Amino acid sequence: MRKRLIASGLAAIVAFGTVGCGSATAKVEEAKVAAEKAEPVTEGASESAESSAASESTETVKIKVGANITPHSEILEVAKPILAEQGIDLEIVKLEDSITPNTGVIEGSLDANYFQHVPYLDQFNEENGSDLVSVGAIHYEPFGIYAGKTTDLKDLPDGALVAVPNNVTNEARALLLLAQEGLLTLKDDAGIEATVADIVENPKNIKFKELAPEQLVAALPDVDVAVINGNYAIEGGLHVSQALAVEANDGLAAQTYGNIIATSPEKENDAAVKALVEVLQGSEIKDYIESTYDGAVVSLK
Repeated sequence: MRKRLIASGLAAIVAFGTVGCGSATAKVEEAKVAAEKAEPVTEGASESAESSAASESTETVKIKVGANITPHSEILEVAKPILAEQGIDLEIVKLEDSITPNTGVIEGSLDANYFQHVPYLDQFNEENGSDLVSVGAIHYEPFGIYAGKTTDLKDLPDGALVAVPNNVTNEARALLLLAQEGLLTLKDDAGIEATVADIVENPKNIKFKELAPEQLVAALPDVDVAVINGNYAIEGGLHVSQALAVEANDGLAAQTYGNIIATSPEKENDAAVKALVEVLQGSEIKDYIESTYDGAVVSLK
């Protein structure tokens, strides 16, 4: 096409170039040389350019999520190939503690996290002046009372030493479970904010040993019993079937302590974050949870 256009241009120059004939002839020769050197735009090249443009328009989106190792990171590993089919590259950052997943989102090194429930998130925001938000609940991990020196709650001795989580929301949850089993009585209005100050009856004179949640399993040989978060029980090799008592699935805890995806307000409506929640609440993840964790993790959808 380009050669035909140039040829037509040459013809026009010859036809109308009555003035400055020598100069026009030189221009004709220059035009011929340029036409011979020009590379035509072939059909294949055009297709290649279109393919490149399409590739750029479907570029993979990356999302980085911080999560506790069990079960959160394991569940995310199952979600990863599902998200990849949607053009989302999920990077899982495995974290052991309950602080850095939130600070990572605040600082921007993480897009979201998956490890906590709403009461803990609210407590963290209040204590740190942050404004992280929940964008969806995924699963629930029943708290359990696990045997240490005492292997039956009926045999719990007077002055028993009971290990509980040392953060406010999870300690309240531990107290509610102990109350559920009749080991103590709390004020009627204590609810999910219960503290040891809300205990009105303690017939066993229980003494509490407050520990970081990840240290509770290791403490079992040194205490009578321990009230342990579901994920840390799993990591420590415990099974919910071994627990001396477990939170009721239809109780206040189950309604309150679902594990969530949390992110910053700026990414609350981010398409990749929404897709992550949708996948985690889907049937494939539910089936994986039910077939893997033997009741220690319960899907909320």
